[in-house]
Amino acid sequence: MNTYNFNDLFVFDLANNHQGSIDHARRIVKEIGEVVAANQVRGVFKFQFRQLETFVHPAHKENSKNKHIPRFLATRLVKNDFSQLAEDVRKAGLITMSTPFDEGSVHDVVELGIEIVKVASCSATDWPLLETIAECNKPVIFSTGGLTFQQIDDLVSFFDHRRVEFAIMHCVSIYPTPDEHLELNQIDQIKRRYRDKVVGYSTHEVPADTTPVIAAVAKGALILERHVGIETEKTKLNAYSSTPSQIDAWIKAAIKAKTMCGHDKRPEALLEERESLDSLKRGVYVRKNLKKGVEIESDDVYFAMPLMPGQVTSGEWRKGISLNADVEKDGALIRSAVSLPDHPTRKILYTAVHTIKAMLNEARIAVGTDFSVEFSHHYGIEKFTEIGAILIDCVNREYCKKLVIQIPGQRHPNHFHKRKEETFQVLYGVLELDLEGKHRKLYPGDTILVPQGVWHSFWSGSDAGVIFEEISTTHFNNDSFYEDKNINKIDRSERKTKVSQWGRYQL
Repeated sequence: MNTYNFNDLFVFDLANNHQGSIDHARRIVKEIGEVVAANQVRGVFKFQFRQLETFVHPAHKENSKNKHIPRFLATRLVKNDFSQLAEDVRKAGLITMSTPFDEGSVHDVVELGIEIVKVASCSATDWPLLETIAECNKPVIFSTGGLTFQQIDDLVSFFDHRRVEFAIMHCVSIYPTPDEHLELNQIDQIKRRYRDKVVGYSTHEVPADTTPVIAAVAKGALILERHVGIETEKTKLNAYSSTPSQIDAWIKAAIKAKTMCGHDKRPEALLEERESLDSLKRGVYVRKNLKKGVEIESDDVYFAMPLMPGQVTSGEWRKGISLNADVEKDGALIRSAVSLPDHPTRKILYTAVHTIKAMLNEARIAVGTDFSVEFSHHYGIEKFTEIGAILIDCVNREYCKKLVIQIPGQRHPNHFHKRKEETFQVLYGVLELDLEGKHRKLYPGDTILVPQGVWHSFWSGSDAGVIFEEISTTHFNNDSFYEDKNINKIDRSERKTKVSQWGRYQL
């Protein structure tokens, strides 16, 4: 798990846009720093380091046909220049980053105290360089331009095994990148494949176009990167580098996109939204004069707009409503003037079915068709949302496999098994349990053994609920012994509800 906070970084790549001039480079740092300060974002200023004496083959130091080498040589800055620029970056309130393209440059990164190392797409399979980067004890961000998922898998595993903190950037190494090659859906793909990693977007589209960054933020990119520079009478920028004013518009577009995307979790409806919806709902009205104490039948009511303050809505209507006061013909059925019957206990279980199906979908757990479902409601269905669990039996032979699901806030009472030994592995959410008086907290991937005869209780430890796998020896219906003796006295059929034909409400 990363301890370095990669979230919400705006990275500004100087590349060779300093044109070999320390004064021009300092001006770029100053003006980009002012834009970052004005927008109050986390800014990162990135250099590119190459030890050109060894980086370029001797035969190519003059008249090379490689288009990059003459530019690298013509725009060279020395280490002292970068030391001055790093100091300027920090004074501007920005974080320093550098892309080293050779092993010697990694040592320069360490010597200059650069805070983050960037791995360029072209270096993502350069294993001698990557080995050196992994040893420098810096957080790393790597780009994925032109890589296959197998190559990305290799790099993720490489850094994971070496305990390097890192983030991943979607990138297309075409300069500038046309719309049809931006491939922003790859942000989704990378996030799904590496669910515990921060994912960003290294951009090369035309600088004036802010729609790609809006889409990238909507896709969940948490790091955004652009090349930066300043045009002068002598210096013209390339087609994918942004001026300070373009960076200002780019940042503002990203901030607006984040604002528009809103919360990761489903928020409660705002009062304004609830009032807007209520103005479109139908209320319950009576067809005739009705006296206090009458139980209202379906034929006694109709549904119409507008919904009056405090009125029973059409969605709340159900049989069994009785009047606490007289109501005249065409009068509104007001909540304070009626007694609403409790929902049938089956409704509690129906709602739970819907919830656990949604939880399985969100966790991407497929259960197929050959299984059975059982609700455990130890103190009655009425208290199921507080005490209980849902058990999906997948296999029960000499070995047994179940999925155990608890909705948020649900607990399973303390008990033990005489014949069954079981191992829990968390698949989704957080599982908290008490094992012979010792509290444990398990996260996805964690396992714990529950031997025969060991007292244990468990509960959902997150507001997302929990799904865990129970692998055990054969399950027997008479093998659960509860600390609360009242549960043991209840017939099993009264504290269990079986579900057949999943989702068809055959309880």
